[in-house]
Amino acid sequence: MRRQPRSGKRHVLRWVAAGAVVVVTAGTLAAYLKYRAVYDSITRVSVPVTALGHRPPVYSTNSLNILVYGTDSRAGLTRHEQYVLRTGDDQTNNTDTIMLVHISPGRHRVTVVSIPRDTMVPMYECDSGPGHTGQQADPNAAVQINSLLQIGGPTCLWKTVEQVTGVRIDHFIGIGMLGFVKVVDDLGGVNVCVPFSVNDPVSGLNLKSGEQHISGIQALAFWRTREDLGTGSDLERIQRDQFMSAQVVKGVLNSGLLSNPIRLVSVITDAAASMTTDTGMTASDLVQIGESFRNLSSQNVQFITVPNEPWTQNPDRVQFLQPQASRVFAAIARDMTVPKVSTTPAPTGGAQVLTTSPADVKVEVLNGSGVSHIASAAAAGLTSRGFDVTGTGDAPSFAYTNSVIEYSSAADMAAVNTLKKELTNVTSLQVASLAPGTVDLILGSDFTGLVPVTSGTEVTRQASTTPAVQPSVDASPSPSGVASLAQSNGGITAAAACTSDSSAFAGPLSP
Repeated sequence: MRRQPRSGKRHVLRWVAAGAVVVVTAGTLAAYLKYRAVYDSITRVSVPVTALGHRPPVYSTNSLNILVYGTDSRAGLTRHEQYVLRTGDDQTNNTDTIMLVHISPGRHRVTVVSIPRDTMVPMYECDSGPGHTGQQADPNAAVQINSLLQIGGPTCLWKTVEQVTGVRIDHFIGIGMLGFVKVVDDLGGVNVCVPFSVNDPVSGLNLKSGEQHISGIQALAFWRTREDLGTGSDLERIQRDQFMSAQVVKGVLNSGLLSNPIRLVSVITDAAASMTTDTGMTASDLVQIGESFRNLSSQNVQFITVPNEPWTQNPDRVQFLQPQASRVFAAIARDMTVPKVSTTPAPTGGAQVLTTSPADVKVEVLNGSGVSHIASAAAAGLTSRGFDVTGTGDAPSFAYTNSVIEYSSAADMAAVNTLKKELTNVTSLQVASLAPGTVDLILGSDFTGLVPVTSGTEVTRQASTTPAVQPSVDASPSPSGVASLAQSNGGITAAAACTSDSSAFAGPLSP
């Protein structure tokens, strides 16, 4: 039987289908090559876990903590770019901007904590390497945090920030000055506000008074301007930069960039050549993080500066203000609210403070940051008084200056109160992630020993109710996580108007 000729229509469909396969394959290959080109242009640094020392524990497994820094390195800039960006040819590689970016579970809240470049921190051991001298650990010495990149590279900065904050870091991102300029230009510029005309010959900032829309080069000048405005301090510069960052966030959220992978990859592509990340952070990770923010509200992005005070040895430098700084970092590490602590006497003849037998108190005794070899002695003393000491050790991840008792819930308050009777200068802090029934005693530098036991005092006390002056602690976990940090620490949210930043320009150096 003679076969019918093939249908011309079917023949055409086959070629169309084949052509579609070729197009899709070519497009996929192009996308892959584009991805590889972006990935290969990012400088990636291996951060050995062993080089980070005794790391903080992971309290909030679904959070993400990223160390972000801006470097003032001129490496890779041409003479023309150095001239245009007004950077000069200084060959140092310091970090003028250091931020800890905390992304809450669900990716619906972002907290950015700025660490001043003039912060003095302990000298931890940092390995030497190509271009890095390294440093030896010295518990009696301090180093300015912005010099750590030059001393030991990103690993040294990562290690130090983890140790002084107690926050476990997942990745780091470093970006150079040219990358900053390109990203701002890709975003279409940014709005800033100045209460008076500014013409700074050092940074090249030249703006009229009022609200201005500026491009990347002027944004970099705005970001860097410090010496000739307000008080000339880095703290005011951070405040101005936070207001500019708020405008950038609003611009990104309103532009639809985060729901447009093509534009997002384009921004990352321009930034990549000036970007450094750890080897665990890929370009795909960056895109996925960006896309996960598409439903983020500007009200849920907050900026704060870590609580600080003048350094005791030089008022031109700063140190963390305690215990406020520790409370901020504890809230971030655990993605919970900051406790509000106030000392309130128990009403006369009214409510009583519940205690229990020391034998019913399970306590782990730990050396806090900056102290050593005291936990075992304190544990022995508590054991002799009838407490059930479950273990001792070091907790360098805790940045508490004063001694702190951490507990899980209100059910553990009787145990906390009983333990407090043996100590002085101790604060209690509720940490929902702790195992119920056990409290942690973290000894700070203020610890001088246990309260002396007077003659005739029973070592093992019976359960009783005893009037006392106790801190009233409200530290229950909140579904919104660290939502109140900006409000309680003088920060702002990305919803802030740039016209409200006039205080960041106040000082004798301003008109």
